[in-house]
Amino acid sequence: MPAPPIKSRLVSIAWCALVPLGVLAAYLGLGFAVVSVVGEPVLGTAVLGGLVALLVGAARLFRPRWFANAPTVRPMSGTPRFTRTVLGCLALAFIAGQSLALWLYTLGGSAGFDESTRARTDAGPVVALLLALVAAPVAEEMLFRGLLYPLLRRRVGIVAAVLVTAAGFGLLHANVVQFAATLPLAVLLALVYERTRVLWPCVLLHLAFNLAAVLVPAQLLGALANPVSALLMTAAFLACALAVYRMAAPAPGPAQDDREAGGEEGRENEPQAA
Repeated sequence: MPAPPIKSRLVSIAWCALVPLGVLAAYLGLGFAVVSVVGEPVLGTAVLGGLVALLVGAARLFRPRWFANAPTVRPMSGTPRFTRTVLGCLALAFIAGQSLALWLYTLGGSAGFDESTRARTDAGPVVALLLALVAAPVAEEMLFRGLLYPLLRRRVGIVAAVLVTAAGFGLLHANVVQFAATLPLAVLLALVYERTRVLWPCVLLHLAFNLAAVLVPAQLLGALANPVSALLMTAAFLACALAVYRMAAPAPGPAQDDREAGGEEGRENEPQAA
């Protein structure tokens, strides 16, 4: 017998709150232990990334039903157009995120961002690049798009899962500058995962974003560090993200309408594999 709509919505809200808290608490607890053993925060974070990749990768390999949700992956018709749209959206995500982050930094600075920058500088270029271009893309995609997003999608619709995952991804960076810089990326990556249901495109896009952050001088983006540019670039990104969403979202139907409402209806028909 289907659960009453109000009860179903409350369960979905609780799921959206408790699952991210549990995932982030487990990640931070493991991170604290690893950094304590390694003794250096940036290198410890890189090691933590390897552990997360192994743990989540093993879970996805041996327990695929934990990460499955209805509907199954869409047919890959229109893949070239989807790819072009995603790449354009990635460029807008980078520009919008950097513009917003730089503007916020000029308003009042960020002690957390300054501390993070100093830690990467102290760790040296090799370790910093290892973290930015290898450990972070792999581990963060495993954690957020490989674990948190599919767990959320088992009970809630695309929009709620995207927003909660993006918020958790931004909050993990622990300062307002990096939160603003990475939020558009997190939205895009969740939509890409929704469409493909595999992680390697998300890892590559994440790596490209981080590589651009390393290679593009902040001075080139300095002209965008104002509210007008930040809002315009953000609006352009949102328009592009909407196009990606329309390509990623399943075709509407009675079963999907029930799922998007956040209810338990139709769970008996969930696929048994990712």
